[in-house]
Amino acid sequence: MLKLITIFGFLFCASLQAMEPTKSAESAQLPADVAAVKITEKLGEKVDIKGLRFRDEHGVEVPLTQYFEAGKPVILMMVYYKCPGICNYLLNGFTNSIRSLDWSIGDQFQVVTVSINPQEGPDLALGKKETYIKKYSRLDASLGWHWLTGTEDQIKKLTDQLGFGYALDPKTKEYAHGSALFVLSPEGMISRVLYGIDFPNKDLKLSLLEASDGKVGSIFERVWMLCYQYDPMTRGYGLQALRVVQAGGVLTIILLAAFLFWFWRRERKEKVWAD
Repeated sequence: MLKLITIFGFLFCASLQAMEPTKSAESAQLPADVAAVKITEKLGEKVDIKGLRFRDEHGVEVPLTQYFEAGKPVILMMVYYKCPGICNYLLNGFTNSIRSLDWSIGDQFQVVTVSINPQEGPDLALGKKETYIKKYSRLDASLGWHWLTGTEDQIKKLTDQLGFGYALDPKTKEYAHGSALFVLSPEGMISRVLYGIDFPNKDLKLSLLEASDGKVGSIFERVWMLCYQYDPMTRGYGLQALRVVQAGGVLTIILLAAFLFWFWRRERKEKVWAD
């Protein structure tokens, strides 16, 4: 029996060794640029929004900083408009997510979509904009969602600063790239990267609150933000017990201050009436 087990073990190890050269051969056939197709988080770093220039959906050359002048956080997406795959899933998933968000594009935040394909022009960008503004169903958001195209050097500078890797497949002429949203502060600092093609309302709102340093949203939404912390393992925001206690303390102080203010106003009015 022991001899039979030994023979089986030898054959099993031999089979693994036989498989290894095949795997190595397959890996050797992969394009060298595949290693570049990844997203490297550069949280806390600033994008040179003043030095980068693109063309908007009407063909007008604009500095990227134009979309940050409103003092609102910006959601930046890197796609390309003729993409047959993941770009459509990202755009559709993002649009469905923000449709159910009680905040609106242009009011609390801006959205900038940039093509990584330097061969694409304003006509394609305008067509995509019309499609997704209609899908979003809030036509007044047209002034807050921008669709850009640019030259190869400007695109490369932007993607390098964001940490967004991509590569052109020489056979299919399609771009390989990841899927994510880059949430930037009004100063152009990379505040958060949200991965995937579907984004929970909680994660979208908290990332925007975080990027704006609590300057957008109501006072209660800002207190609510204190209860959550981004978890890099789950790539989402999770409730933190200590932060709940802290937020509860902040909310108690706000309510107490509001009560004291009301009480002081009431006492003052009664004194005036008594006089």
